[in-house]
Amino acid sequence: MARIKVGDAFGDFSLKSHTESVVDTAQLVGEKILLSFHPLAWTEICTRQMQSLEANYETFKTLNTVPLGLSVDSVPCKKAWAKSIGIEKVDLPADFWPHGGIAAKLGIFIDKFGFSERANIILDEERKVIFVKVYPIRELPDINEVLDFLKI
Repeated sequence: MARIKVGDAFGDFSLKSHTESVVDTAQLVGEKILLSFHPLAWTEICTRQMQSLEANYETFKTLNTVPLGLSVDSVPCKKAWAKSIGIEKVDLPADFWPHGGIAAKLGIFIDKFGFSERANIILDEERKVIFVKVYPIRELPDINEVLDFLKI
């Protein structure tokens, strides 16, 4: 599937979070959503990526944006990982079943590895894509790049 690009409509979705509650983006009316995809929990760069979301949670709120940290890991895995790395405010939805379904719809699922690319995708209030950046797997995304974009 082709990678989603700026201007594309994506729509809403529901996934179970590490908190075991369902994140339904249709309930986030009037808010932008940052979909911050990381390949797998329990890895150093993914840990730092999710901790950067957590550290900037209040800034995201002031920018009318809900940050979500997505991966193909299961809910129990993400729950244990979130506890171990200090994630308390940011939801970490599990794109577990269908395996990588949201990542695949966005065109960032890597079939041969069974996980998503590392990416930040921002959806506006109407769920249109306004920002897409895919990073090398071993590169930590610059959170300031995302925050600066949201401040425009």
